[in-house]
Amino acid sequence: MQKLVLLRHGESLWNKENRFTGWTDIDLSEDGFRQSEQAGRLFKKHGFEFDIGFTSVLKRSIKTLHVVLDQMDMLWIPVQKSWRLNERFYGALQGLNKEAITQQYGEEQVHKWRRDPHEHPPAINETDERFPGHYLRYYDLTYRELPLTENLSETMDRVLPFWHEAIVPALRQNQKVIICAHGNSLRALIQYIENLSDEAVTSLDIPTAIPLIYELDEKLDCIKHYYLS
Repeated sequence: MQKLVLLRHGESLWNKENRFTGWTDIDLSEDGFRQSEQAGRLFKKHGFEFDIGFTSVLKRSIKTLHVVLDQMDMLWIPVQKSWRLNERFYGALQGLNKEAITQQYGEEQVHKWRRDPHEHPPAINETDERFPGHYLRYYDLTYRELPLTENLSETMDRVLPFWHEAIVPALRQNQKVIICAHGNSLRALIQYIENLSDEAVTSLDIPTAIPLIYELDEKLDCIKHYYLS
């Protein structure tokens, strides 16, 4: 049996303001830093150790993992960052208030944008300042990899290659792994690990900075999972 730890980043400034964030690089709120510290103390209390960490290239995820490892006195472990663990790209919704968008488009449509694995939010175009192609951190992505909008199914399509190429080999070497990422990139990964239906993943909600522990067998199939508290 092997443990895999998933952790959604602490509350961000835009989480606090109830705004769609996506790939916008927003920092943690004060509560987000405190949540991250608490997660680190929780790991230490329960005797967790890690050999390697994986995170996105967005600061709310990077800083959460940094604070966690600092609390554990494990800042020295290697951490691999990848855009493939980024939050889902919310297109033209990024930066907009969720309540205001709900009033404009209706609760049913917004729910589809947020939860339906095959529903696309409104797209941006390449001249939009939110287009990832404008930013140095994405300079090595191909044209097809730069999103204008993204649904959960497409998020899974970009997460899974990183899972198979980077994370699975670490698990096969019996390394203790923590993945610190985002609500939707983790939902996509969980759908794969648990073999969830689209209907089941629609209702899946992941709280900020509460460790989710997966116990896996030798084939990396899920035995059980639980939140650490």
